[in-house]
Amino acid sequence: MTAAVIETRALGKVYSAGTEAEVVALRGVDLRIMRGEFVALMGPSGSGKSTLMNLIGCLDTPSHGTYLCDGVDVAMLDAEARAQLRLRTIGFVFQGFNLLSRMDALENVAMPLAYADVPRPERMQRARIALEAVGLGTRVHHRPSELSGGQQQRVAIARALINRPPVLLADEPTGALDSRTGEEILALFKQLRTDGHTVVLITHDAEVAAHADRIFAMRDGELHEEAALA
Repeated sequence: MTAAVIETRALGKVYSAGTEAEVVALRGVDLRIMRGEFVALMGPSGSGKSTLMNLIGCLDTPSHGTYLCDGVDVAMLDAEARAQLRLRTIGFVFQGFNLLSRMDALENVAMPLAYADVPRPERMQRARIALEAVGLGTRVHHRPSELSGGQQQRVAIARALINRPPVLLADEPTGALDSRTGEEILALFKQLRTDGHTVVLITHDAEVAAHADRIFAMRDGELHEEAALA
């Protein structure tokens, strides 16, 4: 059986809200996502989807249960090792783009490679290739203020892919975009899936989630698989 790139077993997260009060954010979540899948994770505010996203992204650790990220048991890692796993395994895309205004598109995309000690000439070459892959080969020297929202999100996606991670974790990536531009970004995610990337899309929008191969819904900290729309 092919190994899952993301696998959780009875994953739980409990937050302490004081000396006695506890908040159960996740309850016994079992999830398997295979390499090359496009999966949507839905849920309203307070459902636990953001907590699950943080655990999948190695930004937090579970209170109990197991999380295997690309075959690695995250609970066995210290903070530094977890950061290294995150760097090589997961690319993040956010609703707000999170681009640095003083840098052009090329520099924004190349930035994560500096943390991996990649020499500058190689950083710039790989960033240029990444921008061409998302259709921005003619915009490499434009700063964020000179790009449309859709173009900024494409820069953010190129940046997320620059370390060639197997998993792309996208948190409400179309939330700041108009519907037509949002459709273009979703089409790009489908292409990335076809190219072998695993895409995990976090959204509250059922129409956005319908683009995925599988849909999971969070309710009161519990995960339920939904029937994908045709």
